[in-house]
Amino acid sequence: MLRGIQEEIEKLLKQAGVDNPAAFSVPPKPEMGDVAFACFNIAKVAGKKPNEVATELASKISSVLKPDSTVEKVAAFGPYVNFFLNSSQVANFVIKSVIKNTDDFGSTEIGKGKKVMIEYPSNNTHKEFHIGHFRNVCIGNTLVKLYEKTGVKVYPVNYLNDFGSHVAKCLWGLKKFHGDEKAPANKQKWLGEIYAEASHYLKDHQECEVEVQEIQKQLEANDKKIWPLFIKTRKWSIDKFDELFEELGVKHMAVFYEKDIKAMGQARVDELLKKGIAKVGEGGAIIVDLSEYNLDIALLRKSNGVGLYLTSDIPLAEQKFSKYPVDESIVITGEEQKFYFKQLYKILELIGFKQKLTHLSYGLVNLPEGKMSSRSGNVILYESLRDQIFDLIVEETKQRHADWAKKKIIATSNILTQAALKFDMQKHEAVKNTVFDLKEATSFEGFSGPYILYTIARINSLEAKAKKEKISAGKEFGALVAPEEKALVLMMGEVETVIEKALENYNPSAIARYVFELAQAYNNFYNKHKVVGAESKELSSARLVLSQAVRQVLKNMLAILTIETVEEM
Repeated sequence: MLRGIQEEIEKLLKQAGVDNPAAFSVPPKPEMGDVAFACFNIAKVAGKKPNEVATELASKISSVLKPDSTVEKVAAFGPYVNFFLNSSQVANFVIKSVIKNTDDFGSTEIGKGKKVMIEYPSNNTHKEFHIGHFRNVCIGNTLVKLYEKTGVKVYPVNYLNDFGSHVAKCLWGLKKFHGDEKAPANKQKWLGEIYAEASHYLKDHQECEVEVQEIQKQLEANDKKIWPLFIKTRKWSIDKFDELFEELGVKHMAVFYEKDIKAMGQARVDELLKKGIAKVGEGGAIIVDLSEYNLDIALLRKSNGVGLYLTSDIPLAEQKFSKYPVDESIVITGEEQKFYFKQLYKILELIGFKQKLTHLSYGLVNLPEGKMSSRSGNVILYESLRDQIFDLIVEETKQRHADWAKKKIIATSNILTQAALKFDMQKHEAVKNTVFDLKEATSFEGFSGPYILYTIARINSLEAKAKKEKISAGKEFGALVAPEEKALVLMMGEVETVIEKALENYNPSAIARYVFELAQAYNNFYNKHKVVGAESKELSSARLVLSQAVRQVLKNMLAILTIETVEEM
């Protein structure tokens, strides 16, 4: 609930003898009130039954209620004290707050003074950009926006894996199978295809692995035999990534490259050997034995001297905190890297690294027929999926609006395409695997991005109709007493809480769920009540500004998901 309303309820509870009241919730049924306060902890301290405490508190609070209070009535429901809010008072408070704050409605300063770095999507050069990377971007973008909404200073960065074994494999495949070919327009996609082709070939020709390892050694030695080709193909990838990031609204403050820290990593491995944290393992490989922490053996350097991800990630952590003095560094990767990051963070802890490190993982985005894999080439490319959705939406828009100019159709379809994709990537909890359903994602009904945008377009249309009827937005909201109107107002009053909880649990899906439920609630209101042509002009004016407030909140929350809106659909 909005802080002003919460503070009033907290004040009433304190008057009744409750210290530091918290843990508010929403009752399961509207007839049970609007805000519930649990009495379990108070009862435990007092040595009483929760139901008994709730009854006592409800009686005390009822005796001090004032006629002009936002709280209209208080009642005990089992172990809860439930507060019934005055519809017109709450509408007046919430709607005026939305009008006053507009784009900043829902913002708080609970995180002011805190600094957080978020590393995403940590993609690889010489590989394709698929929808797994896209889900990473969506989660990262939303976390950046959520932190900013709570006053935190955010440092979005990226770490490009531009120097690993996958690069050597791609370059080997390029030289072996495509040395005389001219690169196509989409060079990044071509490199990804070559990587998949090389991976397939090496499965059946393991004798060629030694050739790939030789290229890896050449890379780490900056050998002129391979360096020019590496730099040229690396630039192809980076240029494409920059283009995609601009399209997706990603704004990194800095980019770290494995190429620039690999040598530091090798030096750090030598230091760990001297300190006894690392040791020589089987065949001459350098390892850290983490068995006592149930984290198995961590491999820092292969027996042939070639570094791995861990080799670079140790100095990377140091470099990030050296560049930006933040309170916490968050890294977003796929769920399959969870164990790896436990090993990395334990090694950093053993060498005395004290800064706060957080790993956020997300589930896989699968094809309907199964798991994706870059090595097998069985991936859904972001660009391919985007183009497929765009074509579908263009045709749908043409059918709905035969009179629209081509430019307007394309602009609207681009926004709807991004809404369909970004919303679908974030409507499920990040940790869960998801199967991308094209039909569901592009539907103008149900739990989808286009449905939310359609609700906003509906309000725009309603506003235009009201203008023709010379109905202006109201300034007083005493007429808003219908259950559907109160439900909308109370939902808008929950914005701050929704944002804070989403951030507390690193859960962008809470924002997507809230936006959908608010749109649903508005459409329920719209289907039951007239705005233009209501029983009185006062009611029409009040409902018009209620609709405008809902639109503002929908836009604000969609902006957190980096989803733009359209004027009409």
